Amino acid sequence: MKSKLNTRLNIQIEVVIQNALGLHARPAVTIAKIAQDADKAIWLVQGEHKVDASSVIEILTLNAKTGTQLFIEIESENDQGILDQLVDFFQSGFGENGDS
Repeated sequence: MKSKLNTRLNIQIEVVIQNALGLHARPAVTIAKIAQDADKAIWLVQGEHKVDASSVIEILTLNAKTGTQLFIEIESENDQGILDQLVDFFQSGFGENGDS
């Protein structure tokens, strides 16, 4: 996992899609619910594709399969707790065992 501070002072953490089903609707809803509690915008970044993490539809446009690398980006240090929750959710494989 890589962590970096970009030029706009946003904080980014790299995560990898670990569950067998990829980033589908169920985890997208959970991600959006977590991100909606943030003070400022939370983003999911895949290459040049940057989407609002509080939008299920935008998250699904990433079409992120197992093994896909993404960055979670926050715009405020006040949202570090939200970032930590999202990183934990990704690292847990979205709480799925791949059989659903």
